[in-house]
Amino acid sequence: MARPVVGIIGNQYLINDQYPAHAGGTMNSEAIAGVSGCMPLLIPADPRFVSVDELLQRCDGFLLTGGRPNVHPEHYGEAATAAHGEFDRARDAIVLPLVRACVASGQPFFGICRGFQEVNVAMGGSLYPEIRDLPGRDNHRMPPDGTLEEKFALRHLVEFSEGGVFHALLGARRVMTNTLHGQGINRPGARVVVDGHAPDGTPEAIYIREAPGFTLSVQWHPEWDSANDPVSRPLFEAFGDAVRAWADGGRPMPVLKSA
Repeated sequence: MARPVVGIIGNQYLINDQYPAHAGGTMNSEAIAGVSGCMPLLIPADPRFVSVDELLQRCDGFLLTGGRPNVHPEHYGEAATAAHGEFDRARDAIVLPLVRACVASGQPFFGICRGFQEVNVAMGGSLYPEIRDLPGRDNHRMPPDGTLEEKFALRHLVEFSEGGVFHALLGARRVMTNTLHGQGINRPGARVVVDGHAPDGTPEAIYIREAPGFTLSVQWHPEWDSANDPVSRPLFEAFGDAVRAWADGGRPMPVLKSA
């Protein structure tokens, strides 16, 4: 029996600062294939090559991955500054309308890091350009040195709402996560429920209120050690269940409802 297809949103890179390429982290494909039980399909997130309608027809769900470029601030009514970093306007043009379409239909998506931020912006929210510059906030960026194990090491707690969606899914109110991001949610978008925070108040876990399907998104990187990590594995398993439910006749399957 054919596995349902998860479109993995890719990022644009220059190889050797010259050759343009679309790419996606191997860990994302490992998590989708090995834990979600779906077929990973890397998507070139560029409207020159694919349309939102085509993606909705060909894929059963979407993984909105992390990436170094940020969402352009014009999408939340602000001018770009040096603090906003690099941008991927082509990815913005695909993912923002894709999120809104999936929210409306119930087609499942799982947002990670930049994907988490894209979901908030797609729903009308805004972002801080640099979390570590805010009073009382910690530095959430990836350590500049060290091995991959050191960079993706668990670094802070995330506390979920009592009886909320993430609490119900993971069976715990507090979990340890890695952290590798510079930006973060400022104003939550319409229907965006912030269901988990870091100790410094940074939003870390969201979903869309009253959406008919799976809309969980996290600011950390659960694709790291997804088969073994006690937080990552349930997230990817639940996402896989939602994708299979969609593929089986297009029936939306929301995540566990909060108490």
